[in-house]
Amino acid sequence: METLDKQFATRLGLVGLVPFVLLTLLCWIVHPEWMQFFVEAQLVYGIAILGFLGGLHWGLALIGKERSAQEAKRDLLSGVLPVIIAWFALSQITVIGFLIQMGAFIYSYQYDKRMYQRFAMPAWFVELRFRLTAVVVTTQVFTFLAANIRL
Repeated sequence: METLDKQFATRLGLVGLVPFVLLTLLCWIVHPEWMQFFVEAQLVYGIAILGFLGGLHWGLALIGKERSAQEAKRDLLSGVLPVIIAWFALSQITVIGFLIQMGAFIYSYQYDKRMYQRFAMPAWFVELRFRLTAVVVTTQVFTFLAANIRL
């Protein structure tokens, strides 16, 4: 990819972090009576992003021409599992819910790292995924802390 594409992808990735960061900050500054909405919104947005990441797995699995059916099935499954697990986490708005979703983000990144190597994705993209995942997991930790300290 050209440098412009890298810059554009990075900017879009950063824009995608805005709801995570904003919801985390709001959990620390709003009146505790309103927090539940922002905590739930954080988990819901996490589900949406995990669905997006799963779509990347599906796209790569579908364009991979020299891959076995078993590899393609594994990639398709890896695109669906994190979002289903994260959806379950929504019903667990306690430590378990956030831990489940953080685990889904970390799993997705780890799988992506291996998958992107197989598809010769540029190194900057894997690094971008790492940085985005680190911010997402960090915001989820701080949202969880706010929910348990301020509620």
